[in-house]
Amino acid sequence: MRNTGEYSEGMTIAQTLTKAQATGNDFLMFADDHGAYDPQPKEIAHVCNRHFGIGADGVIRVTHPEYVADLTDAQREELAKARVDWFMDYRNADGTLAQMCGNGARATALFIQAMHLAVVTEGQPLRLGTRAGIKTLTPLADDPDLGTQLFRVDMGPWSIGEEDAYTVTVDAAAGEGKGTFVDMGNPHVVTVVEDAFTSLPVLDNLDLSVQPVVEPGIDEGQNVEFVRIDEIDAATDIGEATMRVYERGCGETMSCGTGLCATAIVLHAKTDISHWRIKVKGGTLRVDVTDDNVMLTGSAALVATVQMMQER
Repeated sequence: MRNTGEYSEGMTIAQTLTKAQATGNDFLMFADDHGAYDPQPKEIAHVCNRHFGIGADGVIRVTHPEYVADLTDAQREELAKARVDWFMDYRNADGTLAQMCGNGARATALFIQAMHLAVVTEGQPLRLGTRAGIKTLTPLADDPDLGTQLFRVDMGPWSIGEEDAYTVTVDAAAGEGKGTFVDMGNPHVVTVVEDAFTSLPVLDNLDLSVQPVVEPGIDEGQNVEFVRIDEIDAATDIGEATMRVYERGCGETMSCGTGLCATAIVLHAKTDISHWRIKVKGGTLRVDVTDDNVMLTGSAALVATVQMMQER
């Protein structure tokens, strides 16, 4: 049965929501087959509030591209030409629009599969519309390290700026780190910690309850990733690392898919290692970097169906 909810006058999201998570990055989701909803920042911020609402890192409206008002004509043409049926309309916890969320894409693919909105199998992957372009998601077999209900996301092309061109500081902490800009369809600055080029505290001691300061500033803001290299095996071209992330519009989160990709891209540039297993607070994911694109593999789960009260 499709979780579309019942439309109520004055409500900008569905009353019936699905709570989902992908390595601890959690979302409130609903399908909007007919474009009945226009999510507004105030209501999104309310339902995402962990004390006065349900609590989530963001809201995902699963809808058709024609019902996404902010898309450009070129984006609509690309989606129509590729016959993309479903679009991930993602909003951050503060209600702002987000171009892309790798963890959200995996949760969306699982939602579409579970709600029978489309057939999604290893032989028939899902092409999902996002504000950062079309993403292809393929379900994979369980993995002892990565978990169950795995999806591999082809995150598409990426670009990287000048290495260590940014300075990153954390409030109330002595020292600074050097950051590298990565464009994953949304902006990231990645800082390697616990090496010879940073004077920031060790990864576990960073206070990310406040937004890190990035200089020079980026007008639209950015996600900031802090990563520690744990192990490198040049013979197998595999590295292991641990990451923490501060997401714009959310704060520190358990995981960030585009942030994991940005981190692996920077680590690849610094070490020439292409395959990374990166540990975040929500679990472990695999990122595979090539010159043309980047692949993200991780788990997802549908947690609960939530019925919102009409008066909220």
